[in-house]
Order: sequence, then C-alpha cells, then structure tokens
Amino acid sequence: MLCRRLLPLLLVFFVAAPHFSVQGQDKDKTVTLKWKFEKDKKFFQKMSTETKQTMKIASSDFNQTQNQTFVFSWTPTAVEGDTVTLTQEIVSVKMDINIGNQAISFDSTKEKQPNNPLNDFFNALKGSKFTVKLNTKEMKVSSIEGRQEFIDKLAKTNPQMKPLLDVILSEKALKDMAEPAFAPIPNKDVKKGDTWTRDISLDMGPIGKFDNSYKYTYDGPVEKEKQEKIKVESTLKYKEPGDVAGIAGLPFKIKSADLKSSQAGGTVLFDPAKGRIEKSDMSVDLKGNLQIEIGGQTTPVELSQTQKSTVDTTDDNPTKDKQ
Repeated sequence: MLCRRLLPLLLVFFVAAPHFSVQGQDKDKTVTLKWKFEKDKKFFQKMSTETKQTMKIASSDFNQTQNQTFVFSWTPTAVEGDTVTLTQEIVSVKMDINIGNQAISFDSTKEKQPNNPLNDFFNALKGSKFTVKLNTKEMKVSSIEGRQEFIDKLAKTNPQMKPLLDVILSEKALKDMAEPAFAPIPNKDVKKGDTWTRDISLDMGPIGKFDNSYKYTYDGPVEKEKQEKIKVESTLKYKEPGDVAGIAGLPFKIKSADLKSSQAGGTVLFDPAKGRIEKSDMSVDLKGNLQIEIGGQTTPVELSQTQKSTVDTTDDNPTKDKQ
C-alpha cells in the first residue's frame, strides 16, 4: 500500500531546452547569438520527453516509464525595446505512463478518451494560455499572467489538489518554467570554442528544489544543414524541501535527499534564416537516495532515472493533421 501511494508522487519533471537564433555562417568569423521576434509571427514548439525510472523500496524494484509530448504555440504580441510580450498556449498534450505494469494513456488530439480523474486533469491542460513578458537583453522572464486561471482550471478536476497547485505553481515557479524555453544567450559576438554559463533554479515548494547549471559552447556551423551548433553541458542538483513540505496537504514528506546528475548535456541547432532554433536534444541521468515519510513512517528509497528530451520548432501546428 505504501508503494502504491508513493510511486505516482515521485515523478521528476524538469526539461530545459535552450533556444537561440544565430546570424552569420562563416566558421572563421564571429557570430551574434540573438533571438529574433516579429510581432504576430507565431511559431510552435513540440517538446517530447522520455523518462525511465527505477525505485528500490525495501529490496524491491518498482519501474516506471513516461513518454510525454507537449505542443506549445508562441505569439509575440508586442516588441518594444528590450521587452517582448508573448502569448503562450498549450496546444496539445500526449501522455503514455506505465507504473508497475499499470498503463495510463492520454492524447488530447483524439476526441474520445478513457473517463478517469487523471485524464480529466491532462485534458484541462489543453488550451491554457499565459502572457509572458521577456527581457530580451538578459533573456529572463520579467512577468507572467494567467496563473490563477490556470490553477482554477486544473483544480476543477480535483478540488483537493488546489492547495498543492497554489504552492507548486507559484508565479516564480511559472516564470522559472517558461525561461528555459528561450534560454540564456551571451549577448555578444562569439567564435568557435567560446563558452558562457547560466544557472536556473526551479523551486517546487513541498516537492523540492531543482538547481540547474548550464555551460554552453559555440561549436561552429553545420554547413550541410545551414545551421549553427551549440554544445550544452549541464549539472542538476536536487534539494529536499525541508519544513515547507508540511503544507499543501501532501500525504508524504521528503525528509532528506541526495540526488545528483551524470552524463547530462545535449546540442542545439539553429536556423540562421529564421533566427530561431531548429531542433534541440538533452539527456540526463539522475541517481541517489531519498528518505520519504508517510504517516509517521520513514522509508528509504533508491532512485535511478534516465531522461531524454527533444524540442522541434515549426511555423505550422504539428498536430493539425490529427485534428
């Protein structure tokens, strides 16, 4: 019973996929890394993530696999100096989850879905919109609107989740989630081999905090595809939530954790003509130990997780042929 309650609550989601645009193609010259935004010029991002997770609890292994695909649309509605205002919409959601040989599937592009509370929650994600203000000088999200409407929409599927959603989906957390979609840029001319760094933290309240450090290296042009390549190296560290875990009505508490990433990194490819990313891929292995408390009982958990993600950017909605 302990394992059945624990497994669905230990999903680890954090995908950071950097996006840039590049001007210049001569590998012997400097290039300027900079996003291009055109008012009302909509683009789509298809983000696919595959996660394989094993948890060892009381000498027993419990396996979980997740395949999720989100399609987002981004529409710049105003470009004023160093500030760009964008409307982000969740266009579609697809989930295939297997927890202990129990399969859960959802595809928002299909009209008929199995009737269950989890699918109702997934379905509520579709169509959600946010207004994002991006400081293009620092490539940081300065504000985000639509939070309360998003929480209220999700809470309708399960009112008991509202206290948890209020904490996890804070304004800062939503800004931290949106920021990696544009990622840091050096805001300067670079040559092959030049590097720059960026730290991004995601505080999920009672779930814990994820600190991500990224090192970017300009790797030169990919002349055959007429693209520019950036190599990404990353480090992910997890910190347990501490006393804050007692709020939000969670049935468990993460007492301590020692989770570290390895073999983490990927690549980013750019379309210089369009001034945006064409494709990116990231992978990370996460291993370590946790102490989980449920009903006053503390249980040690050994976690091993592999996650791979890709992001593709297009002019057209990649799901329109399914709708």
